[in-house]
Amino acid sequence: MLIVTQQNYSDHMIRIVPLKFQQAGRQYKFNALSLELKSGDKVIVETDRGRAMAIVVIPPKEVEASDTPEGLKNILRIATEEDLAMAETNAAREKTAHHFCRECIKGRKLEMKLVRAEYAFDGSKIIFFFTADGRIDFRELVKDLAHHFHTRIEMRQIGVRDEAKMVGGIGICGRELCCCSFLTQFSPVSVKMAKEQGLALNPTKISGQCGRLLCCLGYEYETYSKLKKGMPKCGKKVMWENRECEVTSLDILQQKVTLRDREGTSCQVTMEELRNGQASQPSTAENSVGETHSSRLTKDRPQRQQPRKQREKGQQQSQRHSNKSQQSPKQRNKGQQNQEQSSNQQQAANKATGEQTKPVDQQKEQTQNKPNEGKSQSNRRRRGRRRPRGGGGGGNKPTPSQQGE
Repeated sequence: MLIVTQQNYSDHMIRIVPLKFQQAGRQYKFNALSLELKSGDKVIVETDRGRAMAIVVIPPKEVEASDTPEGLKNILRIATEEDLAMAETNAAREKTAHHFCRECIKGRKLEMKLVRAEYAFDGSKIIFFFTADGRIDFRELVKDLAHHFHTRIEMRQIGVRDEAKMVGGIGICGRELCCCSFLTQFSPVSVKMAKEQGLALNPTKISGQCGRLLCCLGYEYETYSKLKKGMPKCGKKVMWENRECEVTSLDILQQKVTLRDREGTSCQVTMEELRNGQASQPSTAENSVGETHSSRLTKDRPQRQQPRKQREKGQQQSQRHSNKSQQSPKQRNKGQQNQEQSSNQQQAANKATGEQTKPVDQQKEQTQNKPNEGKSQSNRRRRGRRRPRGGGGGGNKPTPSQQGE
């Protein structure tokens, strides 16, 4: 019974292995049969265009027969030394075919660019890949090539991205192009991806060697789209610390927003602080010495400087404190005694000088008060002599009844 179940199991399971015909080409699935394969092995397979040499991507895996793709083809054999030697000779013949075809294109003055010439594995056909802006009549060119090589000729027009994939090169990042190193197929890329990531829309910076948008623009597009949800757009008005501010820029990866108020001061806050409407740390904090620490909101504002006299006083006080701290206790006691003696001497001198200057000061005060008293009396006399503003006579003006009499 065990033997029967093993046979039934093997009948329903198929060993499938993915293969590729170029370094960064598409992967195709083939039936590995009972061959023991590992990644990097070269095998010979049968395709719609004839026999070809392919490279094993990963070792084969067993899959149920119902899950296998339609039209699955088998691997013929593992490549032998004769097959590898034939592949080398075909590569050398491809160079000569490419050079001869370019000369024929120049002679015919055709507006097309030859990219590559590829020989079939058995040498029964040559495929010429070219790029052009539109359709080209290359019938006479095919006749010239067939007459020279005495084999089948196939002309295939490709796009600029496929051209970069075949030719290869170094990108603006300094590494080998993605399309010729690991990308198996091209995915659509749009300018929206560059806008979503906040990149400068400069054609020279977001375009590759093929002249199209960089394929790497789509690598982080989904991440930026997720992180950007919930963040305000540039130019939107928001409330921050009871002030109306405008969003000027976004830092999507760090989840930070740059705000600018009506006065022109700008600050950078996190999304959590923006939702709360207030900074998580106080805007200013004062130390015991009197120094102030500025926060994000006060960084851009000019700080007021103290007057020159206050700064000099503060420097002198700090120097005195430092000198006192450096002195020994004996020196401190001596300094205190000297200060007390000097203060006592000054008090005694002030008393003596005060007694001597008392009469002189009293005389000065009397002389100063006398002219002041005379001035006050003269002012009073002048005020009494003033006449009324009417000015006619010394008495009051007569009433209309008195004038009639």
